[in-house]
Amino acid sequence: MGCWRGPSTVLACLLLLRPLPSPACPAACRCSSGEADCSKHALREVPQSLSANTSTLWLGYNFITALGPQSFPPLPGLLLLSLPHNHLGLIHSQALVGLGALQELDLSNNYLTALTPETFLPLTSLATLNLGSNRLGELDPGVLRALPQLQALLLQDNPWVCSCGILPLWHWLSHNREKVREESLLLCRVPEHLNEYPIMDFRNESFRQCQETSLSAQHYITFLIIGPFSFMASIFFCTFMGSIIVVYHNLRRESHFWRRPRICRGR
Repeated sequence: MGCWRGPSTVLACLLLLRPLPSPACPAACRCSSGEADCSKHALREVPQSLSANTSTLWLGYNFITALGPQSFPPLPGLLLLSLPHNHLGLIHSQALVGLGALQELDLSNNYLTALTPETFLPLTSLATLNLGSNRLGELDPGVLRALPQLQALLLQDNPWVCSCGILPLWHWLSHNREKVREESLLLCRVPEHLNEYPIMDFRNESFRQCQETSLSAQHYITFLIIGPFSFMASIFFCTFMGSIIVVYHNLRRESHFWRRPRICRGR
């Protein structure tokens, strides 16, 4: 009714009737209800124009090779991050900072060869982690201990090296079997005689030789450095102490000589 009083009033009414603009959505993505699907677009990096209220982010089947410290825009409400089937080989230790609400992370089917505990420290709410089908030969269990809410872990189809280096991971897996999914697919790749042997079938006695005291290359180098030094130090110390003893005995002898009673003979 009052909207017909003048042109300016009509314009104001039209603006009020206009729907609110939707949150930002990158050109390579499809967005709706907090979900951004950016998969299969040959992306080489994470889009930076994502809405801050994004809760689900699909980035699978792209060409992302690394996640740096500035790879993600601020996404405080992100709950699911899916990055499978990329060329991901490196994750910076600060790459996931700001994703503390994340509950599910899929890094499967990539080129990851190593991970550090610092990388996952920000993910205090993460419940599901998929590291399947990467190039992991070993995994520091500190990576897993950095995830206090972890409930499901997938590690299948990695080229695990079943030597003494895998003992810490085996200990963690053995004490957290309820968290390990597809454990029958955790198979050794190296050495050859253990190829396709299930990691979870190992027992304590399987690692007996690893628990024996052994010297590493660093120990031998230390001994080579300290050995000659300690030998020379011992010679110097013995020589020094011997000199002190000799001087002491000489001083006692001279003191005894001068203290001997002298017999005076009459002329």
